[in-house]
Amino acid sequence: MIADNSFIAGRFSLLAKLMEVHGENSFKAKAYTSVAFTIDKLPQQLSVIPAEKYATIKGIGVSAAKKITEIFEKGEITGLAGLIEKTPPGVLQMMHIKGIGPKKVAVIWKEMGIETVGELLYACNENRLTLYKGFGEKTQKSIQESIEYFLDNIGSYLYAQVEGLANELDGLLKKHFSSYSFLITGIFRRQMETIDRLEWVTNAPAAALQAFLLQRSFVTEKLDAATSVFQGREENISLHFYHAGVEIFFYKLFETSCSEVFLEAWHKRQPAGSTSLFNAEEDIFKQAGLSFIPPYLREAPGIIQQAAANNIPNVIQERDIKAIIHSHSKWSDGSNAIEEMANAALTLGLEYLVISDHSKSVGYAKGLTEERVKAQHAEIDELNEKLKPFKIFKSIESDILGDGSLDYRDEILASFDLVIASVHSNLKMSEEKAMMRLMNAINSPFTSILGHCTGRLLLSRAGYPVNYKAIIDACAAHNVVVELNANPRRLDMDWRYLDYCIDKNVLISINPDAHSVNAFQHTKYGVLAAQKAGIAAAQNLSSFSLDAFELFLKTQQAKRNI
Repeated sequence: MIADNSFIAGRFSLLAKLMEVHGENSFKAKAYTSVAFTIDKLPQQLSVIPAEKYATIKGIGVSAAKKITEIFEKGEITGLAGLIEKTPPGVLQMMHIKGIGPKKVAVIWKEMGIETVGELLYACNENRLTLYKGFGEKTQKSIQESIEYFLDNIGSYLYAQVEGLANELDGLLKKHFSSYSFLITGIFRRQMETIDRLEWVTNAPAAALQAFLLQRSFVTEKLDAATSVFQGREENISLHFYHAGVEIFFYKLFETSCSEVFLEAWHKRQPAGSTSLFNAEEDIFKQAGLSFIPPYLREAPGIIQQAAANNIPNVIQERDIKAIIHSHSKWSDGSNAIEEMANAALTLGLEYLVISDHSKSVGYAKGLTEERVKAQHAEIDELNEKLKPFKIFKSIESDILGDGSLDYRDEILASFDLVIASVHSNLKMSEEKAMMRLMNAINSPFTSILGHCTGRLLLSRAGYPVNYKAIIDACAAHNVVVELNANPRRLDMDWRYLDYCIDKNVLISINPDAHSVNAFQHTKYGVLAAQKAGIAAAQNLSSFSLDAFELFLKTQQAKRNI
């Protein structure tokens, strides 16, 4: 292998960092850091220096010389290969994030139990880093900003991450090319939870687009009469433009706003070849004798049969949300006092707020001891007197323990208006173990809502394996609501399984899992996901009026035999 000095220095630097992360000889780690610095500054490439001369170079000893020879002969330092093998890939990624040195990485991995960059960002958003020595608010903020920059440069994004860019570019294109048409299409228009490209249908000339985007640091990847593709240097997302004349403009919009399986089923029902001039997408459906199917529902082929029967669901809208359910205050790991949260909810025109701080076993999030539960409830009672008719409900996000039990004695659980049961610990488990914990929690008469049921973090953590149908069947049997966690990094339960909730008459609850008043806005992303599942407002708990919610709580209290 021919390796340049930069590569070799990088291997020594990584070796030093990983030795520190794994708690190995700190003296050797520092020595390898020094070797890396020396190699990086050499005026001559090591590849042209005889191997027997390496040890004579000032700053490179016999041990380092042997490792340099290993790199040239084997492609890697043997000891480094072993360290890489026993380090999770996400922890290795952390090494590339500005402001996170080996000592901090060690704490993040070994003390906090965090193994991916996405989990680390989520922990920053929940103010968890500040609970550990060496991680103050400024450090946490700096790490958060560095992670966001890092994630913005790896190619796939959350819908929420690209939403602002999509709208900004859409406005710029329409303003600059005012005599041409641009309509956003593709996976963004379909409200997919992760986005790897932004797409438009346009009749603007490809060459003019190229000139415009070049000025904004986009480089050309493809340029022809049918499709143009540009890659951003700063934004690091690709832009796709489908060029279409007036005669096919809206059909192209339709065609690019469908999943592959939907479009395949459509073409079987409506063979391609129509030369009709459509003035809107709705005309395409009229010609086919179908009710209009919005882009967010164009996923599974079954919706076509529903459209033929004039049975397209009237889906939930953001304006249908009446409350914030699942929110964390300063009592645990939230950023705001309960009164601040209540006032923010009032400002949004909401009718009630459910405070659901972490339970006692979640020590990293200042989970509430039984004594603190009583104190919090006293504060809520005072605020309810002050703020009525607005109402704050007493809840807890109870950790689901290793055996599936909830985190308090029954007498404490009975003091809450409702309990959200969620898994936060030991997330690496088999489906059998996960299902045991979840099913036992669902069977508890105190569980009202099953929170983020797979523990996934989009683009970061897949979540533990579960049997969705069995979970939903159990929720139906025990009158438990399934949470659609609206945090854009979660969106859990996955919208692809929510139609079975409808079939089994199981309520969902679109909850922002808010750790600050600013996170109330995350409800929007839960609504977008619910729309893809065809969820109506009546099927969503957080759309219940205050009176309807209090009736729901009575049925939950009845489960407890109170």
